Amino acid sequence: MSHTITRFLDTTYQLAECPTWDDRTNSLLWADIQGRTIQSMAWDSRDITTWHFDNEVGSFGLCDDGRLIVSVWDKVLLFDPKSETHEVLAEIETDRPQTRLNDGKVGPDGAFWVGTMDTSSPREPVAGLYRVDGRGDVAEIRDELQCSNGLAWSPDGAYMYHSDTSPGWIECYAFDADTGSLGSKMLFAQQTNETGRPDGATVDSSGNYWSGGVSAGVVNCFAPNGQLLDAIQMPIQRPTMPCFCGPDLDHLIITSIKQPTDPTAIEPDTLSGGLFLVEGHNQKGLTADRFKT
Repeated sequence: MSHTITRFLDTTYQLAECPTWDDRTNSLLWADIQGRTIQSMAWDSRDITTWHFDNEVGSFGLCDDGRLIVSVWDKVLLFDPKSETHEVLAEIETDRPQTRLNDGKVGPDGAFWVGTMDTSSPREPVAGLYRVDGRGDVAEIRDELQCSNGLAWSPDGAYMYHSDTSPGWIECYAFDADTGSLGSKMLFAQQTNETGRPDGATVDSSGNYWSGGVSAGVVNCFAPNGQLLDAIQMPIQRPTMPCFCGPDLDHLIITSIKQPTDPTAIEPDTLSGGLFLVEGHNQKGLTADRFKT
């Protein structure tokens, strides 16, 4: 399959993540993790609004009342973009200074699913995956992770995908969209440094799972049965997360990490850390689920 890849914005970020389409405001949002901000771009005007936080923003999701649910290091916040105020909904792993909240997404059950990562090197299996509901109750779903990532759900909400970037596995769970309960689990894919260890992910309307291959400069597209359909070679070394956006959900945006100057890098250093538009994929995305406050 032939793809056209272009730089979507001129702006460069140290670590851009969590691109999210808001169908109510017709805007694309993403996090600048190390910049401690969330950016929101009005689709028609391309005007960008920036919201600042006190610590690194791991991920966020949309709420049913117009607010955002935001993971900031070891806290989950409810943030009001209009007043730029927030309240703390939950705290996670406050007793583990070496971990921080990482990839998170609202599921079909209306809860915020968010994992942590070990920030030390080499990473140890001290992180976890959690489910946070509208009351602020936190349930630990999975432990002994190194870098929780790759959350996404099938179009019918019957399956949940989850990955751990460091060992490179992607798992698929049976999922109850009414209760948020997990059923049987299977290994969906096993990735390596060469094939692209899994970072952030999304699912298209056909049920294909798109994964940022952060170690190999690729975006991998898997069929619902785990078959690799496509590996899109990006012009940057470390793509982080794909997102279908735009009024028709047919624009595929990829975020990335800003690489330090490296003569062996596959791209000029000025490209990495940007947002990129991939065309020619012939797929559409799904409307984002909203957190039930």
